[in-house]
Amino acid sequence: MNSNKTEHYQTLFEYAPISLWEEDYSGILRKFEDLRKQGIQSLEQYLAQHPAFIEACMREIQVQRVNQQTLNLFKAASQEEFLANLEQVFGDGMRHHMQSELLALWNGNLEWSGDGINYTLEGEAVDILLHWRILPGFEQNWQRVLVTIEDITARKQAERRLENLFQASPISLWEEDYSAVKAHFDALRADGVEDLEAYLHDHPKTVSHCMKLIRVLSVNQKTLEMFGASSQEDLLANLDRVFQGAMEMHFGRELIDLWNGRLSYEREGINYALNGEPINITLSFRVMPGHEEDFSWVLVAIQDITARKKAEQYLRYLGTHDVMTGLYNRAFFQETLENLEQERRDPISVIIADLDYLKKANDVNGHQAGDNLIRRAAEVLKAGFENEPAGAVTARIGGDEFAVLLPGISAAKAAEAIRRLRKLVGMNNEYYRFPELSLSLGTATSQPGLPLEKVISLADNAMYADKASHRRS
Repeated sequence: MNSNKTEHYQTLFEYAPISLWEEDYSGILRKFEDLRKQGIQSLEQYLAQHPAFIEACMREIQVQRVNQQTLNLFKAASQEEFLANLEQVFGDGMRHHMQSELLALWNGNLEWSGDGINYTLEGEAVDILLHWRILPGFEQNWQRVLVTIEDITARKQAERRLENLFQASPISLWEEDYSAVKAHFDALRADGVEDLEAYLHDHPKTVSHCMKLIRVLSVNQKTLEMFGASSQEDLLANLDRVFQGAMEMHFGRELIDLWNGRLSYEREGINYALNGEPINITLSFRVMPGHEEDFSWVLVAIQDITARKKAEQYLRYLGTHDVMTGLYNRAFFQETLENLEQERRDPISVIIADLDYLKKANDVNGHQAGDNLIRRAAEVLKAGFENEPAGAVTARIGGDEFAVLLPGISAAKAAEAIRRLRKLVGMNNEYYRFPELSLSLGTATSQPGLPLEKVISLADNAMYADKASHRRS
């Protein structure tokens, strides 16, 4: 309960299994503002006439910090060494995708993804999948941008040299024979089946039957390592453990694609290692040239994207949560409020909580004491509503202000929740002793025809009335 949340999330950033960068794009924003003042409406046309503007924008990017995985990826001994050699890291490769990034920013996009090339400090080229997002709260100044970089060099090399480097490929490769599936398709067509999707809906066991018709011819070393198999025989004897769970649903969609003549595609999904661990994957499927009529030679490439998925989840968490407290942030609270208004189902109760005496704690004991009070307030709110329905949203909506949305909760139950919170505040003070935690609390409940923003205003007024009573006492 008393753990340092800030240190926790700094640790997540530092040791995330994917390259993370924290950057400042405010200099690019200023350059854009200058262009707009000049009447420039099309950045694409402007860049065609002024290509040097791309390099100028590249120089405006300020890298604030990177994590350990970034240093490992680019073979830097320290963050200082890495930041001092960014020009070498970016090289000429960055310019190719920088134009696309600038156009996305110009058009108001808050995030961008694309392929590119960076270089290690030893001069080695690194094919990358880059994703950045302007973090919530910084949409107006672009001072905080989170960047993830995934090393996809292995996959690119495999694509370029697949025929000659099957066993040495750094991604999982499978040679498979789908000829029995093709024969089954032919039999269904002969029986008059025209719409496979409708047929599978009526005959769902066809999917599992077709999965058993696939014959795996060979896999490469990377496949054995990824799935934790001691040998190819070990893997092939346990394919039912690899392709469990939601795999049947994904395979049903693949069958429909093949039926409709789509002989290559790429999808994300989940497989399982032989020890039961889930692996997020990107699967690339292709019926090889010359085998379109019988499907007897199919190449499947599987890449482990578990690290990327974890980084994406971390990005989503940062976008919806307050880092200090772990509660939802104001943006998520406002989004939830708007959704509740659109799909209005009364009653909806709101509780507003405001931390008392925060300025005094900061002035007397320092900002660390004030931050601890904020975290303690969050602990109380979490404990107070941990047993509420899943739709309850507890958020930090200001420096010392919190709000709780309680769909389906009546005024009486909301008042009961207020009493519960006051007891929890007392228990918290018994545990921490000093400085004293004090919350001003107010609640209001929706009525037909009363906008939720008005409900929040009423709860706010009730909170201020409570705060006034605290001051008098």
